Amino acid sequence: MFLIDSIILIIGILLLVGIASSKLSARLGIPVLVLFLMLGMAAGSEGVGGIEFEDYRLAHGIGTLALAMILFDGGLSTSLTAIRAVWKPALLLATWGVLVTAVITGVAAAWILGIPLLEGLLLGSIVGSTDAAAVFAVLRSRGVSLPRRIADVLEVESASNDPMAIFLTVGCIEVALGNVEIGLGFVGLFVSQMLIGAVCGILGGLAAGWVVNRIELDASGMYPVLISAFCLLTFGLAAKFGGSGFLAVYLAGVVIGNRPLVFRHGIRRFHDAIAWLSQIVMFVVLGLLCFPSRLADVGVRALLISTVLVLVARPLAVLLSTFPFRFTGRELAFMSWVGLKGAVPITLATFPLMLATPEHPLHAPLLFDVVFFIVVVSLAVEGTSLAAVSRWLGLERPRDPEPPVKLEINSLRHVNGEVVDYAVGKDSRAAGRLVKDLALPEGAVIALVARGDQIIPPQGNTRIHAGDHVILVLRLGMQPLVNQVFGSESKTRGSIPEMLEFPLRASTTIAELQEFYEIQVTAPPESTLAEVISREVDGGMSVLETSVRVGPLVLRALRLDSDGHIDMVGMSIRSENEEVAQAPV
Repeated sequence: MFLIDSIILIIGILLLVGIASSKLSARLGIPVLVLFLMLGMAAGSEGVGGIEFEDYRLAHGIGTLALAMILFDGGLSTSLTAIRAVWKPALLLATWGVLVTAVITGVAAAWILGIPLLEGLLLGSIVGSTDAAAVFAVLRSRGVSLPRRIADVLEVESASNDPMAIFLTVGCIEVALGNVEIGLGFVGLFVSQMLIGAVCGILGGLAAGWVVNRIELDASGMYPVLISAFCLLTFGLAAKFGGSGFLAVYLAGVVIGNRPLVFRHGIRRFHDAIAWLSQIVMFVVLGLLCFPSRLADVGVRALLISTVLVLVARPLAVLLSTFPFRFTGRELAFMSWVGLKGAVPITLATFPLMLATPEHPLHAPLLFDVVFFIVVVSLAVEGTSLAAVSRWLGLERPRDPEPPVKLEINSLRHVNGEVVDYAVGKDSRAAGRLVKDLALPEGAVIALVARGDQIIPPQGNTRIHAGDHVILVLRLGMQPLVNQVFGSESKTRGSIPEMLEFPLRASTTIAELQEFYEIQVTAPPESTLAEVISREVDGGMSVLETSVRVGPLVLRALRLDSDGHIDMVGMSIRSENEEVAQAPV
């Protein structure tokens, strides 16, 4: 067997074991990243695998590439809606919060380890960022979800704070090596890294979206690869011009993820898989670099630094970053506890190992061992306790139902509509009802019903059962209403946008509006929308020119049938004090 054959065999085994360990992670409530690290350590020179691996340059290269793909996927998954809602506290946590964490932890590390202050600050910078992806993975495995505001802050913070930690790490190394002076030189490095990285990222994202939507490729599977090529190109150009490649790929991901794209969902799924592969490979490789015997030597000191980081640095960073935004004490306490360390710190810990010189050794092996220990402790202690802490603080809320899945037709590029798969839960409004009794809007058609391994062609008298998958074809903009029809029963109306007009069948009754859309109006329940409008028509006005207010609703006749009866009605939600304009006679 050739050497490469053996390497491929080992890689396959490690990947399979890593994926299998994710099931164990969900059962134990332990972040899967811990198990990936343990797998790498077990396969290393001091473990059962006995693999000799001390190539720090190769590990740095693998870590940099993997981190770029992870940050790009994080950008793709970051919603501009979430950013707009919480950008102020999240941005402060991602910048000022990282700096506060780095300084406090760095000063403590310098004193505890007996190393120069600059090298202590280097360690603090390495562990300054958080990995809230691990947080949500643990909470989902335990069936716990957080209030929307807290979840958005943690998500945006974790996705955007890595570039700051990376800059501080690189900056401390450059100062320690004598390449940059503390003062204007450091400030200039910060400005150039962030400004050039931001410009390259935004331009790269815009260029990628423009090209993907216009180029005609023979295979739909090439589009995700094209996006990946733009990701790597953006990183390389930003780094070439002196900017932060990591910030660039994150912003490129945000730009690409929040604009219309052909094969959008296939691109997202592809990069989600790439991000998982990157995490497995990176953590296994970094685990191979670790020597458990050396961890024992730094265990007590690393535990003291972890204590300062968790109980002092992170809470102060959260308090100083969020005090203008009126978070409650319980919310601040939870955000303080959610300081999990993940992929970034261990990857950054390879930077000193690779860049250290005989004149400036930077205590690189010591820093790597301490950072490795801190990450393991953070994931093991904070990760396993997150669900309990959220319940103890009273922040737990019921887990949201699984969102509908949008499907794509690979043979079509630009389609003015959507194909959506709804999983019908036991408490869904549609469960147990006939298709003809669903108050679906115009422009929403049930294409098929999947029940177990059977496909059922839908007819009016087809009954929807819990556990079914209902595939609908929708016109763009119809999904908020259809989400209500297939959503769980509640006493509050879902997120139906105000002011937007949705077309409904004129035969839809007021009772059906109340039942499916949780809209409370005072009209007789048995009245149809056509009847409500017709009662308001006077002799001098055409029925097509009449807008009728019924509680929070404004109804308008959109179409008549061949007999002159109302066939389609436009429904919009308006504020109570808003005037309803009538069309001129």
